[in-house]
Amino acid sequence: MSLAIVHSRAQVGIEAPAVTVEAHLANGLPSLALVGLPEAAVKESKDRVRSAILNCGFDFPARRITLNLAPADLPKDGGRFDLAIALGILAASEQVPAAALANLECLGELALSGALRPIQGVLPAALAARAAGRTLVVPRANAEEACLASGLQVLAVEHLLELAAHLNGRTPLQPYQPVGLLRIVRPYPDLAEVQGQSAAKRALIIAAAGAHNLLFSGPPGTGKTLLASRLPGLLPPLNEQEALEVAAIHSVASYAPLDAWPQRPFRHPHHSASGPALVGGGSRPQPGEITLAHHGILFLDELPEFDRKVLEVLREPLESGEIVIARARDKVRFPARFQLVAAMNPCPCGYLGDPSGRCRCSSEQVQRYRGKLSGPLLDRIDLHLHVAREATALNAPPSSDSSAAAASQVAAARQLQNDRQGCANAFLDLKQLRQHCVLERHDQDWLETACERLGLSLRAAHRVLKVARTLADLEALEQIGRAQLAEALQYRPSTQA
Repeated sequence: MSLAIVHSRAQVGIEAPAVTVEAHLANGLPSLALVGLPEAAVKESKDRVRSAILNCGFDFPARRITLNLAPADLPKDGGRFDLAIALGILAASEQVPAAALANLECLGELALSGALRPIQGVLPAALAARAAGRTLVVPRANAEEACLASGLQVLAVEHLLELAAHLNGRTPLQPYQPVGLLRIVRPYPDLAEVQGQSAAKRALIIAAAGAHNLLFSGPPGTGKTLLASRLPGLLPPLNEQEALEVAAIHSVASYAPLDAWPQRPFRHPHHSASGPALVGGGSRPQPGEITLAHHGILFLDELPEFDRKVLEVLREPLESGEIVIARARDKVRFPARFQLVAAMNPCPCGYLGDPSGRCRCSSEQVQRYRGKLSGPLLDRIDLHLHVAREATALNAPPSSDSSAAAASQVAAARQLQNDRQGCANAFLDLKQLRQHCVLERHDQDWLETACERLGLSLRAAHRVLKVARTLADLEALEQIGRAQLAEALQYRPSTQA
């Protein structure tokens, strides 16, 4: 047979569109043509494949070889198609049976010896192969990751000869059995290690219960970073769908290895990070920090030290839960449903309002420092809390406020929200807000008056309602009352001079 077809998968964002590798042998001068919009790494695969086939003892056809990667308008990059191309040439030259490839999807980069090297982005391809009902062939180093897609049959291969023997029926391969190497659960830091700061701990529980964004402000050394690092331990565990989404994102990001699953990510970029580092980008778009924090926490310490233009790119993802990276050739969509937690000092020296009176910053310096943060960005943060310095003993015993106790409160509140509206309160849309955040008439009038006096925008008023709904859920109340509204308003800074 002079024509063979092998199934494979490309990588576009966190998607894995199907690619059909067609190999055709024709009479004529020996040549190899590779078509189908291949990038440089794919074009180089013909040399890797030729050497691998010859070094494995197979015959490389001395004919006119045409390789087509369909669909033709989808860009293909990386070495992930090496194995499929090699199998296509072997099947077209009848050195392996073409019929045995019909129900397989093949991924892997070939060494010149024929050994298979791991690739990135295997998990999205595994999920797509499972949906298509095919068996996935991957390098052995990628097999554990591919098996995160439960129900998928995975063949783990170390060498081209090993796979050829399987296809020819000489040495059948058994489906790979995962050993759980990636299911590593690391303990989160405990809230009991934080001394004092009862108001900040309360805000942390509220933020966890409703997935609200949170901003800590206060002098250096008051525990802002310590508190933020305890938030992941308060959140409910990821469900299977969320865990697979997180794992798929880390699978396609070469600089973010999948080493702990299924845990919520906690991303802590340095304040020198650029805009593309936060939202993603590049000629071949890669996920940024906000996507790597999907279903987890994005912690921005020293918030005013970030470039203002960098912070402004967070505004749309905070509302939409996704980021679209546009290029001249195409657009790539990455999920970005993260929870923003930030920390900052109240002034350049950090001691404005401290009882010690050591702050010497002028009002112009304080205004310039705070002016680095735009109003629209601060408006999207639900909880604003000042963390004051407290006197605590160096050898004080652990606090009684453990993460386990707080997490049980958060889990109960989240369960109420999921049963009621199917999402956390922070993600309520306008229709759901009107349906689930109903107020008594006198409470509504009181809230409108308070928002007008504080100079709050309509968005801020809606966020006050969402926080009040979370406070009611923590107390298992069906109706939002005046006490919840008053506490929610305490977490909003006034815009009045």
